[in-house]
Amino acid sequence: MSDLDEAVRAIARVPVLLVALDFDGVLAPIVDVPSDARPLPTAAAAIGSLATLPDTTVALVSGRGLADLAAVSGFGSPIRLIGSHGGEFDDGGAALDDAQRERLDRLRAELHELVDGEPGVRLEEKPAGIAVHVRNAPADVGERVFEAVRTGPASWEGIEVTPGKAVLDLAVLQVNKGLALDVLRERTKPDAVLFVGDDVTDETAFLRLRAGDVGVKVGPGDTAAEYRVPSPPEVATLLQELLAVRSSLHG
Repeated sequence: MSDLDEAVRAIARVPVLLVALDFDGVLAPIVDVPSDARPLPTAAAAIGSLATLPDTTVALVSGRGLADLAAVSGFGSPIRLIGSHGGEFDDGGAALDDAQRERLDRLRAELHELVDGEPGVRLEEKPAGIAVHVRNAPADVGERVFEAVRTGPASWEGIEVTPGKAVLDLAVLQVNKGLALDVLRERTKPDAVLFVGDDVTDETAFLRLRAGDVGVKVGPGDTAAEYRVPSPPEVATLLQELLAVRSSLHG
């Protein structure tokens, strides 16, 4: 049995458990067209069953906008959905003041002008910001657009920037997955947290984990997580193992 297997079996037995997961690259393989992303059936079945167990909260914490996350994941209550890196919780959206709304309007106009005509570049509008995606753009185009964004709107006062894989997220309020995890922990009062993520945006959450928690990084790259798996199919296996052990306690 690997160290990760032992950690999963141990955390499965805590009285109150919070399972928090990124979506893309964790439950769903990365795809070229973001709207085509879907969770692996085995992973979806496992977290669907986990969410029905007593004293067990399952939450998706994604950079996607909340409506987009709900559409591609197919999940809803009792699974919690947190979008926009914590800027949107399923029990209430992002609340902006007048200055933030004005800043968002200016940001939207500037970014649309900046990326107009750039092949393969996509803007994703969210309630508290906009993400600039270059995954499908030629490398030179992506570099040029990101440089223009970094030296332009990303440098404005009051703009929070979250870099990810082939994406720059710009928001008019402070959001990150670590803060979102803190909110979830405060609301659910778990004895331990399992957090699984694949992107650099997930590192803020890994850094928030405490003794007894389990952090799992999916794929390559530097990480603060203690454990690592190569890809979404191994995440599905991990979740099935977690479900099997936790179900046996409530059988």
